[in-house]
Parts: sequence; structure tokens; C-alpha cells
Amino acid sequence: MSLQTIELLLSISESEIVEELIISLLAAPQLVIFFEKYPQIKHAFNKEITAWKAKLGYTLQQSEIPPAISAEFSLYKETLLLDNLSFFNQLNNIVLKLEDIGSSFAQQAKKLASTSEHRNDSFQSLFLREWRKSFSVQVTSLHKSLIEEDWEQLMSQLQERLAINSMLEPFLVENDRSSGHLWDMSRGEKYRSDCNLLIEYGKFLSQQPELQKLAEQLGRSYQPTSIARKDTQYEKYRIMVREPATLPESVNGIYQSNDIIRMLPTEMTLLNIDELELEFYRRFLEQRLLTYQLKGEVWREQVKTRAITKTVNEQLPKGPFIICVDTSGSMGGFNEKCAKAFCLALLRIGMADNRRCYILLFSTEVIHYELTSQTGINEAIRFLSQSFRGGTDLAACLSETLEKIDQKAWQDADVVIISDFIAQRLPEDLIAQIKLKQKKHSHRFHAVAMSKHGKPNIMKIFDHVWRFDTGISQRLRRRWNMNAD
Repeated sequence: MSLQTIELLLSISESEIVEELIISLLAAPQLVIFFEKYPQIKHAFNKEITAWKAKLGYTLQQSEIPPAISAEFSLYKETLLLDNLSFFNQLNNIVLKLEDIGSSFAQQAKKLASTSEHRNDSFQSLFLREWRKSFSVQVTSLHKSLIEEDWEQLMSQLQERLAINSMLEPFLVENDRSSGHLWDMSRGEKYRSDCNLLIEYGKFLSQQPELQKLAEQLGRSYQPTSIARKDTQYEKYRIMVREPATLPESVNGIYQSNDIIRMLPTEMTLLNIDELELEFYRRFLEQRLLTYQLKGEVWREQVKTRAITKTVNEQLPKGPFIICVDTSGSMGGFNEKCAKAFCLALLRIGMADNRRCYILLFSTEVIHYELTSQTGINEAIRFLSQSFRGGTDLAACLSETLEKIDQKAWQDADVVIISDFIAQRLPEDLIAQIKLKQKKHSHRFHAVAMSKHGKPNIMKIFDHVWRFDTGISQRLRRRWNMNAD
């Protein structure tokens, strides 16, 4: 026997129990403060709660009840069918069966059966009502025990995600939209301890204001295009129209019609002569009765509707980021920290502007990460854990990038290459493909040069070159400027 069957017969709703738990959860002071600060997260959380309730409801409906409760419920149903005489004849037997089952109602049933005033119809109703109440308590307790495991798991995940969001908020959250993205990205495995890596690079980025400013300039440099769209709206307007009056003012002449009200008196005489009565009806049907023609007009306000078409410039959303990071040996050390911190800055911009962020690491092979996916936090940790070593195969990375921007979801992407650009010359056919994308499809290719020794022939294919010299002299200059400020 399933739990759902008993619920239907006892009119018990598991949804009410779940709702009580949800209300108590949302009333927790920690959540109230957190949701007031980030209302976007509350919206995302409500969606998850809805899905969790649906899943839990299905689990409860499919759950099998313990044999003892099933046996007691069968006994309860049999007892309901007994008439008053049969009930009292079998009362002691019912009590014994309850004791054998181990029912929580057994002691109360024995006490009720021992009373001397129970030989009437009202006692049977009282006994069954108390039994039903006891049984309902058992089923409710069973509900809560089944919910408890899932509830503890939900609370554990919730506390974990609240902790992660609180730790990463200073480094990744710029507005309500990005806070909602961060909440979605924190779903999944437990990696609270690994978030220290994200915090470390976030702090490093805050110590490099020029690098942070460069990321802001690159991220905000593209002004999204707009398309002209015709928008038709209907509006009401009022005009004054002239029309015949209901009660005309003066006689204008005589004409033929079938208007009996304005008929001449001479026409009425036809009805008084028997021989001419049919002539009257003929004139009436033919609308040839002589009648007064009255004159008169009035002005009246009339409401009409007209269509107004306007051309609206609708701004298209900004495209995603495709970030290619050089992980060769020459990009190790301080260059590596700057490259990773720069990606973190672009991720922050992408989350704030609702732009996807896709990373390709290239040296001798190409590795992919999507930082704004549902598992974005985990992807970011994996990316930041990568060490930079090996050679530089920029051509292979650019080839994969061109394939990526051919996909519909990435057709409007900003391509960002982070490298020292100390690499081999690019193939001519690859350069031609890039120029075609720039000219025909308006794709934007940005270079972030981490060294002043980068090859100019490679960098000339880019729409814009953003320079951040990581040489020792420039690092000392930037530190000096920071201390001076």
C-alpha cells in the first residue's frame, strides 16, 4: 500500500507539511537579510524551491508505508464497515489486534473500551474519530521522517551556497544580475575550500588597478548595435461631425415617403373613403405618400481610432566573450597571475552584463572552460588551478575560435587573446579567415599584450591591442604610483 492511498482516505495533504517547512526556512533571519541585499537571488531561489517541492511530492507519493501502519489501516477500514452491534461484539478483538500490531492507539483504545458508558452509537463515532486522529499523527510523522533526509540535504546545500556567495560577492558581484548569476553558478558540488583560489586572484586583481581598468575598458568598449523596428500603436482621437437632428427645426418642403408621422392631412382622407382605402395602402408600400420634409442638423463628438507607426531603434544585447589564454612557459610567473586575474575581471563584467564567458587555454593543446555555465564556479577553479608551461600554438587556438564563432550562440562574440605574442608567424589562410570575419560579419578581435617584445606582425591582425607590460621596470613603476597615491 502506498502512502498516497492512505493520504487520500484520511484527507491528508503532504503539500501542507512541505509548505510549513518552506515558510520556516524563508523566515530564517540569515536568509531574510541575504535576500534583502540580493533580491535577484531570491527570485532564483524560489524557482529551486518549486522544483524541490515537486520532486519531494513525487517521492512521498511513491513511498511504501511500513507493514505495521499498513496492517493497522486495513483494520481501521474493516472497522468502519461494521454496524453498531457488530462493532461492540468485536471491540475487544479490535483492541487485541491493535496491541499485536504495536499501534500507538492501542493504550487509548483499551482505555476507551473499559468505560461502562460506551454501549451507544455515539461511542462508536468517538472511538473511530480518536483512532483516525491517532492514525493521522502517525502518517504525518512518517511524512516528516521521509522529508527529513532531503530537508537536511537542502539545508546543507543552502548553507554552502550562502557561504560561497558571501565569500565571492566582493570580487564577482557588480549588480543584482551578477548576484543572480553567482547564485546559479554555485549550484552543484561542494567546493567551499577551493574558493580560496578565486579569492586569492580577486585580491590580486584589486592590487592591480591598471589591469582592472584595462579589463573595464575592453569589456565596455563595444557599443552594441541596434536594429530599426517598426512599432505600430493605435490611438483614439475625437472629431465633431454634423448629422441630421432627431427633432428637426423647420419645414423645408413636401416629398414622397412612407413616414406616417409627417404625412399630410389630405392623405389621411383616403382612409375614410372605402373605395380609396386600398389606394392608401398601395402608396404606403410604394413610399409615395405625401409627407413634410423637415430640415435640421446637429454637431456631435465622434471617437475614432487611427494607427500610428513609429520606427524604434532596438538595442541588441552585447555578445559573449571568447577568451584565449596563452599558457606557454613564457607566460608563467607574474604573467600567469595577471592573465588569470584579467579573465576574472572579464567574468565579473560578463555576469553584470549578462554575457557568456568562454575560455580556451592554448599551448601545445587547447582546453575549454565556460565560466558562466551552471557549474561556472567549478570551471573557474579548474581554470585557475592550471599551470602555464609548454609551447605556444596560437594558430590552433584561433582556428578553434573561428569554429566557435560560427555557432549561432557565439556569432556576436568579442574574441580576446591574452598572450606575450612571442610565437610563430600565423598561416596566411588563417589571417585571411580572420579578416573575412572582421569585414563581413563585424567580429571583433582584441589582443591583450603582456610583453613589449610581442611580434608586431602577429598583433596587426587585431582590431585593438591592449598593452599591459609585465616587465620588472613597469611593475616597479606601478607599485611606486600605488604607494604615492
